[in-house]
Amino acid sequence: MALEFRSVTKTFATTSGGEMTAVSDVSFRVDKGEFVSVVGPSGCGKSTILSMTAGLYQPTRGEVLVSEQPVNGPNAHVGFMLQKDLLLPWRSIISNIEFGLESRGVSKADRRARAMQELKACHLAGFENHYPYQLSGGMRQRAALARTLAIDPEIILLDEPFSALDAQTKLLLQNAFAKTISEAGKTTLLITHDLAEAVLMSDRILVLSERPGTVIAEIKVDLPHRDEPIKRRILPEVSEYAAQLFKYLKLEEKAA
Repeated sequence: MALEFRSVTKTFATTSGGEMTAVSDVSFRVDKGEFVSVVGPSGCGKSTILSMTAGLYQPTRGEVLVSEQPVNGPNAHVGFMLQKDLLLPWRSIISNIEFGLESRGVSKADRRARAMQELKACHLAGFENHYPYQLSGGMRQRAALARTLAIDPEIILLDEPFSALDAQTKLLLQNAFAKTISEAGKTTLLITHDLAEAVLMSDRILVLSERPGTVIAEIKVDLPHRDEPIKRRILPEVSEYAAQLFKYLKLEEKAA
């Protein structure tokens, strides 16, 4: 399932009675099974793009489409994973993973079977009866991914899910996420400030300008091992791609 932005502009009202345009005339497409990252300066509207894809905001102008249909509100085709895991502390890990299925009225037996399947896929088998406080930060993020995958979305939105982790845990988790998402064939849109992360995990990278954000560059990452960032990381071309991204962002900073 693909997602597409067609000449999208989003404007918000300010507390002073004025307006603030977060993104302006944004157009791009993410094809089925593709992994695309979005990078850009702070405040350029990256998270606004995710929120519009999830149906939490409506565009002021233009269209957001999922599977060629306009997004008019939250829908079952899209799973949204935030920077914080947001696990419910009073529920066990298995119960947390079942939460989305429970809210959709899935039977207890079916949601337990699906939750256990995703626990295994995210390498958390044996921890189903633990509580969030008993897991490391990386394990909690894997549980959050399992919860997202359990509802079987066609499109996964990732809003800086690795930014709060230490370097080693981050790389291991990137690898686990990439493999799981690739095997499931999910269409994925990642927001990140980490240029190396964007190169390690993506098929393509979109570069946004300063606010109001618009797409100023689109870079195809022509490297192997998209499903194994640890293997991709050792390739010398990774630093070249990161330097190219940095150049675009520095040029934009000078222009501003």
